[in-house]
Amino acid sequence: MLLVETQGTPPPAPLTLIAREGRRAVPTVIVSGQELIALDDVASLFQVTVAEDAPTGGVTVSYRGRTIVLSTQQSIASVNGRVVTLPAPVARSGRRLLVPLEFLSRALAPIYDRRIDLRRASRLLIVGDMTVPRVVARIDSAGPPTRATIEVTPAAPVTVTPDVGRIIVRVEADALDTSLPAGGTALIDQVRPGDQPNTVALILDGAAGTPRTATTTADGVTRISIDVPSAAAAGDTAAPPPPPTPPSDPLPPVVGKRRFTTVVLDPGHGGADTGVRTADGLLEKELTLDVARRLRQRLETRLGLRVLLTRDDDRTLGPDERAAFANNNKADLFLSLHGNGALGPAVSGAEVFFLSLDKEGESVRRSANAEAVSLPALGGSRRVLEIVPWNLAQAAHIDRSSTLAQMLDQELKRHVPMSPRGVQRAGMRVLTGANMPAALVEMAYLTNPDQAAKARGEEFRNSTADALYDAIARFRTFADEKAP
Repeated sequence: MLLVETQGTPPPAPLTLIAREGRRAVPTVIVSGQELIALDDVASLFQVTVAEDAPTGGVTVSYRGRTIVLSTQQSIASVNGRVVTLPAPVARSGRRLLVPLEFLSRALAPIYDRRIDLRRASRLLIVGDMTVPRVVARIDSAGPPTRATIEVTPAAPVTVTPDVGRIIVRVEADALDTSLPAGGTALIDQVRPGDQPNTVALILDGAAGTPRTATTTADGVTRISIDVPSAAAAGDTAAPPPPPTPPSDPLPPVVGKRRFTTVVLDPGHGGADTGVRTADGLLEKELTLDVARRLRQRLETRLGLRVLLTRDDDRTLGPDERAAFANNNKADLFLSLHGNGALGPAVSGAEVFFLSLDKEGESVRRSANAEAVSLPALGGSRRVLEIVPWNLAQAAHIDRSSTLAQMLDQELKRHVPMSPRGVQRAGMRVLTGANMPAALVEMAYLTNPDQAAKARGEEFRNSTADALYDAIARFRTFADEKAP
């Protein structure tokens, strides 16, 4: 029997199962170049029965009277009497039996009641009658106009909607199997998955004009062509304005640009740091990213804010990296999103935190002064730079962070269940280095069965995003009124 050591490594990207019941990450491991899945996880996912016959070295997998017989010696399986090949035989890791990932599509799929579609390259496992077309996007030329193409295979109805600072492409499908460019070019800053599972978003540069789009279908492919001109070029082609006439009344005063422009959202955890895991496999890192994307969509389209995510994929980030990202982008607000956990299942409710200061931090808060350093500048003058110690960056913003936390608490109470503790102060490392008003929200206790079940649903996620949006909208008004 092949022995598999427990030091197998996780794959570079997780495998995601998509079904009518929702999405979930499927744990797999790489051993000697083979990707393996534990048979007890297969049993949990697909309701099959696994039995090992130790004397013969065989393993039987049963589903509704149909059987698969596997061998620990040979890379084959007997599927209802028909032999299929596998990349490797059954392996063992401790008390767990593992099989190659191809077992799902080659052996289990023929006896299962629902379709099983393993797309290894895309890291997708599609179960059931799901419509998941392949969507490939590319940027063809920098321009201007910057030209992009999105192809949907097989062909499907699409809707293209220009939005504030972006274009939303919605495909009539349950989910999308996407291949998107890693970065942007010229007037297209980014092409990324949209906030809904069947959408793609093109984020436009601030100098972009009104985009032009065309959709065609041929040879089983729907093709969307997108041209993004520069705003200046679009203005050059417009009809010349009529000559100005002197106003009969004094002009109204010019209203200054809003000072509150940039929000950084921090989806907690990511990569190897999965956070809390519910009993049915929902990971905190997945929940935080999904709610952050929904909140970004609301803030961008309704308030026209510049909204950045510390991570927009499944990567590991340290707390200092998250705060540094907000500082480097000169954010006006930093909000970190998390799911909570407790030793017992009874604890429930959302909670809001802002930073608790030590004595040195309280001193900085009272003085609200950074250390000033005078440096020589051009022309013989000197320039004063404010140097803020990293561990005290949040201290000068505590009063406004407290206001932000109170607003978050008030709006969350209108939408989702809250913990009796409400707003709390704690020494959260991720908040320490943030040089702007900052707060952390624990959206729900994922160790509570009721809250964990609701956290999987659209209603909870949308309600949470709505509450956070309302709080940030209130805080923006507050910040603009207080701006000098």
